Amino acid sequence: MNISRENIDDLNAVLKVKIEKADYQEKVESVLRDYRKKANIKGFRPGMVPIGLIKKMYGNTVKIDEINKAVSENIHRYLTDEKIEILGDPMPKTDNQERIDFENQDDFDFSFELGLAPAFELNISKKDSSAFYEITIDDKMKNDFVSNYTRRYGEFRKADSTEDKDILKGKIEALNEKGEPVPGGLTADETTLAVDIIKDEEIRNKFIGKKENDTIDFDISKAFPNDNEIAGLLKKKKEEVEGLEGSFRFSVREITRFHPAELNQELYNRIYGEGVVNSEEEFMKKIEEEISENLKRESEFKLMQDVKKLTIEKTDFQLPEDFLKRWLLKVNKDTSSEQIDQEFDRFRNDLKWQLIRNKVALKNELKITEEELQKEAENITRYQFRQYGLFYATDEQIANYAKETLKKEEDAKRIADKILEDKVLVLLKDVVEVEKKSVTVEEFNKLFE
Repeated sequence: MNISRENIDDLNAVLKVKIEKADYQEKVESVLRDYRKKANIKGFRPGMVPIGLIKKMYGNTVKIDEINKAVSENIHRYLTDEKIEILGDPMPKTDNQERIDFENQDDFDFSFELGLAPAFELNISKKDSSAFYEITIDDKMKNDFVSNYTRRYGEFRKADSTEDKDILKGKIEALNEKGEPVPGGLTADETTLAVDIIKDEEIRNKFIGKKENDTIDFDISKAFPNDNEIAGLLKKKKEEVEGLEGSFRFSVREITRFHPAELNQELYNRIYGEGVVNSEEEFMKKIEEEISENLKRESEFKLMQDVKKLTIEKTDFQLPEDFLKRWLLKVNKDTSSEQIDQEFDRFRNDLKWQLIRNKVALKNELKITEEELQKEAENITRYQFRQYGLFYATDEQIANYAKETLKKEEDAKRIADKILEDKVLVLLKDVVEVEKKSVTVEEFNKLFE
């Protein structure tokens, strides 16, 4: 097999591949012999089908398949040996391929378009600056954090009469024009109703001050204009209640009210473990530490995003855009040219960053160890557990969960990419001047608008 490259310009090239019968015939014969062993054709014993019949039935298909495999493998080997970095995949030149007659030809000439990765140098230095935004901790932040904990560890308790935030359990049933239950009508013997989601204020007030065994008659479509809410209340599918109107009666069987947890030793122990925090003062100090850690993480994220954006903007190089648009259209079958054009700016930036990231990683010989993968997987696991209030997960449980995550190829690649990107950004951050700026949380949030 002969492969040669013809450069069109610095970003585009054509790969010409000449393949002869000797390059694929032995493999074709081997595959056909294997077909013969396994073929189950009426009139012939297994393994005794004439090879001529096998060739007639499968020969051309196998030939095409083996030619494609040979061409693909040799192109990959050529690009690797010649150290040619391409973008996307080699694309067959359509006009050339359409003239090929696989059935009657033995030797073939193929042409493939290549989009070449550009040569470039980073163009950032200490003359460039990026801000590290230090977010001020205020009382509202602390109160919100405390409220989050007290609500997370709160509980529902029975109440004697209803208030506007209570949850009612009971029976709901349709009424006729006389205000009597409709025999065989829509009903749910056991349902739950949250008073504060009733949309009509007058109807909502009807539910206030009620006790167990009290009843409330109300217009269901006024109380709940959303069909999904009515379906949930009546334990029906949405399609079964579309356009439902009329009066319904709710019979109260139980009233429950949410009570946030109190700030006491029991709460501190539930959040942090036995004896870690022993007073409200220590609790508030712990809260500030957590807020500070969270804000630092947010500030670091913003800094890294700004450094990434700055690097992309300052490192100017061209891409084979016409090739890339045609390649994107080819690999995304359900996407139109118009959609490709609309999304191309984002794709261009992502690709430019990928090239920059890989260049920095290669130049600095960045490696990712198994220990780093495990540690990052554990950090992600620990963060996820905390989001669900699972503060008691042991280090062993987190480590085991992280190991299972890394067994999934897609998750492992995602975590490895994050580690590599973080390492690259740390290096780039040291190249530019970082200026600290103190901001309120409102000012910080506006930076993302």
